[in-house]
Amino acid sequence: MNNPLAYYEKHLEIYKVEAQKLYKKMTALSVYRLLVFVFTGLGIYALFDNWQLAVSIGVFGVVVFLYLLSKYNDIKADRKFKEALVAINEDEIKIASGHFHDRDTGMQFQDANHFYSLDIDLFGRGSFYQFINRTTTKEGGRELADALKANNIDAIVLRQEAINELNEKPEWRQFYSATSSLVSVETPAKQIISWLQNYQLFLPKAAKWLPLVFTIISVLIIGLGFFGAISPSFIGYWLLIGLGVSGVYVKKVNVLSSNSDKVKETFRQYASLLDLIEKGTFSSELLKQKQHQIQQEGKKASVIFKDLSKTLDALDNRNNLIGAIFGNGFFLSDIKNSYHIEQWITHHGNKVTDWFEVVSFFDAYNSLGNFVFNHSDFVFPKIEKQGAVIKAEGLGHPLLNKRKRVDSDLTIENEQFFIVTGANMAGKSTFLRTVSLHIVMANVGLPVCAKFSSYTPVKLITSMRTTDSLTDDSSYFFSELTRLKYIVDAIVEEPYFIILDEILKGTNSTDKAIGSRKFVEKLVASNATGIIATHDLSLCEIEKELDDVKNYYFDAEIINDELHFDYTLKHGICKNMNASFLLKKMNIV
Repeated sequence: MNNPLAYYEKHLEIYKVEAQKLYKKMTALSVYRLLVFVFTGLGIYALFDNWQLAVSIGVFGVVVFLYLLSKYNDIKADRKFKEALVAINEDEIKIASGHFHDRDTGMQFQDANHFYSLDIDLFGRGSFYQFINRTTTKEGGRELADALKANNIDAIVLRQEAINELNEKPEWRQFYSATSSLVSVETPAKQIISWLQNYQLFLPKAAKWLPLVFTIISVLIIGLGFFGAISPSFIGYWLLIGLGVSGVYVKKVNVLSSNSDKVKETFRQYASLLDLIEKGTFSSELLKQKQHQIQQEGKKASVIFKDLSKTLDALDNRNNLIGAIFGNGFFLSDIKNSYHIEQWITHHGNKVTDWFEVVSFFDAYNSLGNFVFNHSDFVFPKIEKQGAVIKAEGLGHPLLNKRKRVDSDLTIENEQFFIVTGANMAGKSTFLRTVSLHIVMANVGLPVCAKFSSYTPVKLITSMRTTDSLTDDSSYFFSELTRLKYIVDAIVEEPYFIILDEILKGTNSTDKAIGSRKFVEKLVASNATGIIATHDLSLCEIEKELDDVKNYYFDAEIINDELHFDYTLKHGICKNMNASFLLKKMNIV
């Protein structure tokens, strides 16, 4: 069993030391750049009368300065990468201590009409999503949410293998997350894909060779002028001709530049992430499939993205006044760079959707692999084709502190229905969410919070948190009936594991008892499998009439005028209720 906390503490120190070393190198390079700048300036000043020699010294100084600047930027990027790794390990140590409520809640993914997302604390503050989410892109966050909401019982073993393999690659996962976190992407992938698919070309075919020919002529003219073969004024006239040619397309290039500037950082980020995916060594079928999805071109997807990223950077230089004037005047740089971008869109625009999807997949599955790494005491359910739906030993809620958590054994056969009774706060609702999360986590491919689990895959549907709606002009009772109708219609189409918590709360006790009984009888007659929690002990009478119904309860005891719970699931019917005791204890009555 691995020790995730020890891993994070060790690597936190490693990356801190490496980041500090890189900072010292950056400081030294800054000093070197300053010296080069000073000596180049002095050299030009001393030889100003000999302009050819002064220019040569200036060019040499600029080359050395740019080389040092390039080294500085590389080390700076490496330092930022190490600092991102420091932040990742700091976050994991913080989350391990229970402090994760400041993270993204995922409330944007909650859906009251979903099978279960509203009922089981899947999203929101303190939710399962908030606890496990380590995604660094919006698309990855949505992919993770979609995986949790998928209710998909196919290919679970394939997902287990993929998630477990990523669990065993903590360094790769952290490198992926750190790389992704370094760029703040403002333009959503969907918007980028739409732009690429609807892009209209504006440059003629001549744009392929025109900049090259113009550049060759420019070099010849500048060379002749430098050696005095032609008048230097001719260089200025040629510059104006180049600016005139570039000006023909300046408006359309401006539009392209504006759009490409919004996606430039996204492509830079995706190029790095695709490179990590391509270089990864994977053995699980699902990960190899995703890796293959970005390797169908003759050229690697990461290289293709880098090519575009470089061209976008080159086009961005037009925002520099000197670069815009001399670049367009002598080399038609706007036309050249715009043509390369348009050709990229023509040849690769239709594949971007696949590449983005793979990056989002790995972003989401990194979170799932990270969850496994952090919970080595959890177990992957043994997936069965038939038998008990859930047979678990030591089943607990994954978000509860394991030192305080009380686990239960659970075996529920196919087409069995449990009626769970118990006093207030005895653990009924927590138990329902524990079972719900077992099903959701198992279907996703995650290990579950148990010592052992055997699981026959089934989809989940719940009714635990019904609310009224002023907007839809619906009462609480009508909303509840609508939800129950939704469940009845769903189980006609395919089997579901049904979890209900105190249904028909919006009506009187007698009506509720009769209605609840009829509803449970209908579910059992439909060969449904599930659990209902209730305070209505009369519902437990169904066990005597139907073999598929079993009664379980959570107990509460009053010892020395204090309320005690053992939070343990037991067979039978609860006899001890606590509402009146609590009203008295709290001096309410």
